[in-house]
Amino acid sequence: MKLFTYQRAKNESDAIVSGGTYLAGGTSLVDLLKLEVLNTDRVTDLGKLDLRQIEADAKGLTLGALASNSAVAGHGDVKQRWPGISQALLSGASPQLRNVATVGGNLLQRTRCAYYRDLGTRCNKRVPGQGCDATEGWTRIHAILGTSDKCIAAHPSDFCVALAALDAVVHVKGPKGEREFPLTDLHLLPEDHPEREFSLNDGELITHVFVPASPSALKSRYVKARDRQSYAFALASCAAGLEIAGGIIRSARFAMGGVGTKPWRVAEAEQSLVGAAPSKAAFQKAADLALRGAKPQGENAFKAELAKRCVVRALTTSAEAA
Repeated sequence: MKLFTYQRAKNESDAIVSGGTYLAGGTSLVDLLKLEVLNTDRVTDLGKLDLRQIEADAKGLTLGALASNSAVAGHGDVKQRWPGISQALLSGASPQLRNVATVGGNLLQRTRCAYYRDLGTRCNKRVPGQGCDATEGWTRIHAILGTSDKCIAAHPSDFCVALAALDAVVHVKGPKGEREFPLTDLHLLPEDHPEREFSLNDGELITHVFVPASPSALKSRYVKARDRQSYAFALASCAAGLEIAGGIIRSARFAMGGVGTKPWRVAEAEQSLVGAAPSKAAFQKAADLALRGAKPQGENAFKAELAKRCVVRALTTSAEAA
C-alpha cells in the first residue's frame, strides 16, 4: 500500500473541503488500496458524519449514505414497502460485510474484474489506453450489454439494480453546491473512457438516496442467479415491480444486473408490458426486448438466456404478489 494522507471529516462541509478519496465502510476501497490497484494522495474518513438515516413517509424512502446495508435490509418499512431493495441487499456479500458496508459505498463499488485487480495484466480502467486483456481472456463473469472494445467488465452491485428499477434519485453535495439526479445516471458506460465509472464531479459527496413510494415498489421482487447460494456475485439478476389493476398491468419497472456494465434498464421492454395481462408470454416478450442488444463474448454466451429467465421469474413473482 502506498502512503497517503488520512483525515477524519468532522461534518459534510469538512469532507468536501478535504476532498480526496472518501472512506465509508471500506469493504471494497481498502482492498483496492492494499493491492495498489487504486492509489490516492488523500483518504477522507466519513465515519463521524450524521448520514445514517432510514426514513419512510408517504412520498418515499430516504437512505443516508452511511446507513449500513444490514440496517436498510432489515428495516421494517423497507421490507414491507420496498421488498425488492431488502431482497437485493440480502443476496449480496455476507452478513459480516453487510454490517459494515454502506449505501454510498455500495453505489460506488468499483469494477469486479480479475484483470482490473491484477497488476500483471492490461486494463484500461486501471491505466487508460493500456488495453484490455479481458476481451481475449476469461470472460464468463463479464458483461454482455453496454460493453465497448475498451472494457467488458460487469457492474457488481445487487442493491443498485433494485434502486435503478425503482426510480431512485441520488443526492450529492460538492464545492459547487447540491444537486440530484436519477441513479441510472450515476454509472457511466465504458465507451472510450472506462476509467471514468461515475458521473460525480471532483469533491462531490453522496449524502442520501431517495426512492419514491409506488404500487410497483410495494410488489417489487429480486431474483439472482449465481455460482453458489452465498457470497457470490450475480451471473444474472433482475429487480422487478408491477402495478396490476383489473387484471391488466398498469405500470412495469425492471432492471438487470450481472449482464451490463451498469445496472441495465430498458424502457421499451417495460413499456411493452403496460396494458397487457400478466402472463409468461408477455414477460418473455419483455425479456427478449431487454436483451436484444446483447453482445456475448467467449464463455459468457449463456448469460443472455439466463438473464431472460431471471427477468421472467422476477416479473412472475411480482405479479403473484400483486
